[in-house]
Amino acid sequence: MNKNSIIFTITITFIIALILLLISFVGLYKVSEKREKFFIIERSMDATKLFMRDFRHKGLTQELVEDLKLINFSIIIDPVQQNKILNNSNAKYEEVNMRGRGGAKVQPFQLDDSHYMYIQTRRGNVILEDNNKPERRIGSILIISAVIFFTFIFLYLSTLKKLRPLKTLKDKVQNFGDEEFDISCASDKQDEISLLANEFDKSAKKLKKLKESRNVFIRNIMHELKTPITKGKFLVELPQTKENNTKMQKVFYRLESLIGEFASIEELISTKKVLQNKEYHLRDIVDNAVDILMCDEDNVVTDFEDISVNVDFKLFSITIKNLIDNGIKYSSDKKVMIKTDGDKIIFENRGKELQYALQDYYEPFFSGENVKSNQSFGLGFYIIHNILNASAYSLEYIYENGVNKFTISPN
Repeated sequence: MNKNSIIFTITITFIIALILLLISFVGLYKVSEKREKFFIIERSMDATKLFMRDFRHKGLTQELVEDLKLINFSIIIDPVQQNKILNNSNAKYEEVNMRGRGGAKVQPFQLDDSHYMYIQTRRGNVILEDNNKPERRIGSILIISAVIFFTFIFLYLSTLKKLRPLKTLKDKVQNFGDEEFDISCASDKQDEISLLANEFDKSAKKLKKLKESRNVFIRNIMHELKTPITKGKFLVELPQTKENNTKMQKVFYRLESLIGEFASIEELISTKKVLQNKEYHLRDIVDNAVDILMCDEDNVVTDFEDISVNVDFKLFSITIKNLIDNGIKYSSDKKVMIKTDGDKIIFENRGKELQYALQDYYEPFFSGENVKSNQSFGLGFYIIHNILNASAYSLEYIYENGVNKFTISPN
């Protein structure tokens, strides 16, 4: 065990406290034992004085026997019984021999749990038996000691249990340098260490979300910059005509707008910011999405009413752009049709049915049947899902008669 650890310090503290407690109880036990013995001797001496006073003048009378009974003492005068008691190997004699009046010798001793006074007089020898029941103070002390001892052990184990999350936290923190944020150390308790563990757990989940957002951000940059860079490289090799220069300007404009898109997506996914929604015409959003995608207008067939939607223009344009891009990319005729049905926006394309449930594609970098395809990074639906959630919209998918149909509906 690490000597600098809190657990080591607490363990040593408990051990020292337990040792001091045991020493205290041993001392108290000794004091109580001596005190109890003192009271027994005092009581026996009082009975002896009573016996000697009457026995010296009157001998052994019935009145003396009755007087001793009142204080729970009995007289043993039978020599056989006396010898049996005196010669018992378990008899424990006090070290001090006392003398009474008239030359009488008094020897206190104990046999099992009974106390006796052996009195030797000129008239004969007698044994006084103390019939008083012991007060059992010592037994009470032992019981109390045992209760406190086990209470200490319970408190120690309880304290270690409460400190256990600290060790878990230490082990988890060591993994942070390797960006391992899959941590679960939450607790339903309300002590300070558990609250610290809960906050750490929340922080780890936030960091995991930030890492995920960073990966999405980088992968999305790689994917989205590919088209304008390819077009730019092609235009550079062409003669510098006015038309080509205009196209080159559009490429740079596209690159600039992509940077803004990336920042918006990263901020949305990592911080769950509240969108500033306003009323926009669907036609304006679709036209902006087509411009961002830089696709041929022939690839997009529109047959919709110009309804109003309450959304964030930039982010909702990204959603439309991704649905158009997926529709074109995975259709058999490289066309996607956009329709409306009331306040619903529908995207249709002819092609194969999705192999997996739509929810599976919401996971980042999930690309299903295109997992080995260079044209998919598995981010399209992940971005769509997050933007629609933040915009209070949802996406539904059905496949009918060879047509994939994606429908955006307000919640």
